[in-house]
Amino acid sequence: MPPTALGGGRSKLLGLLEPPSVPDRAPRVLGVDEFAFRKGCTYGTVLVDVEAGLVVDVLPDRTAETFADWLNSHPGVEIICRDRATAYTRAIREAAPHALEVADRWHLLQNLSAAVEKTCHQHRNCLRKQADDETPAVPRHAPLELPPPALPPTQIIERTRQRHADVLRHVEAGWTISAIGRRLHLDRKTVRRFRDTDLDQLLASARERRPAGVLEPFKPYLNARFTDTQGQVSGSRLFLELRERGYRGSRQVVRRHLAALRAGTAEPVRADIPSPRKITSWIMRPRETLTDSQEQRLLEVRLACPDITRACDLARAFAELVRHQRGHLLRDWIRQAETDAPKPMSGFAGFLRRDLDAVTAGPTLTWSSGVVEGHVNRVKTLKRAMYGRASFALLRTRILTQP
Repeated sequence: MPPTALGGGRSKLLGLLEPPSVPDRAPRVLGVDEFAFRKGCTYGTVLVDVEAGLVVDVLPDRTAETFADWLNSHPGVEIICRDRATAYTRAIREAAPHALEVADRWHLLQNLSAAVEKTCHQHRNCLRKQADDETPAVPRHAPLELPPPALPPTQIIERTRQRHADVLRHVEAGWTISAIGRRLHLDRKTVRRFRDTDLDQLLASARERRPAGVLEPFKPYLNARFTDTQGQVSGSRLFLELRERGYRGSRQVVRRHLAALRAGTAEPVRADIPSPRKITSWIMRPRETLTDSQEQRLLEVRLACPDITRACDLARAFAELVRHQRGHLLRDWIRQAETDAPKPMSGFAGFLRRDLDAVTAGPTLTWSSGVVEGHVNRVKTLKRAMYGRASFALLRTRILTQP
């Protein structure tokens, strides 16, 4: 007898998939982390058996109430590895107060890196002052008086201004960070950064992200020639002079910069100083991985600004504490940072003190959220592979079905 044809398309067959059963008891060591259904808008929670390295369940959101309900219905957890998310902390204290919380070491170093970078942002004037003082004057004749330079309006600059204004307007209206994020389609961390950071600092960061351009290394020479000739020099002549010096850009780029000099709208060429992000990378990396030139530049930064020096010393001490699992030294480090440190570093120390038990357990015990982060990456891969079919039920089934 010929086989009977079954009616049904791919969507219907996918809908028939059922997820594996979830154990009644939670694993002894549980890892918890969020993942994005749609970044900046909706999130879920993945729960992992850290000892076995397997996903035990997936929750449809990242709220404290949902996680607390799961902990109440699945007893038995003794250790919970988490990041610094406050929602998970509230749920644990409500539903599993006996469990030992372990703050993830990678997230601790990431929070420290953010505090160091903010310190470097706040003290860029120290670096600028030293660089300008050490830069010799380029003009050999009386300088040509130009109107004050105006910052060229670029897309990233204007977007930063508008986003900062939008966030502050909603904050003044009493909106929560989550509500602002949903309204402006931004991640909560982005909203918090625009709320807590000065506009000048945000604009400085935006300017650093702009590409330098092929003309950038030759601008000091161009400006000097413009000043020497009192502006009476042609763009074609300057173009030929730059070609002899290695310039590989177009003639039109040179002419545009010359026109900006004559109109007084060109940005002044200033001494090169390392960006806050680059300085932070030098500080956070182990010293033995830095090249000689990086060590020298970091030394120049330290000599230029005592506050960055203090932040560097504290950051390196904390990184050593975490990497070598010396959690018993954490209280002394917090005390030093709260007593004598730049404001972002002392704020980070206060943040640690409010979560002291979990933070101390992080650099003391061997448990971490590393295996959880691996499963979050797997969730991202599954989500992208499923395109428009990734409903929560289907995605949960795929996640719980171990490869």
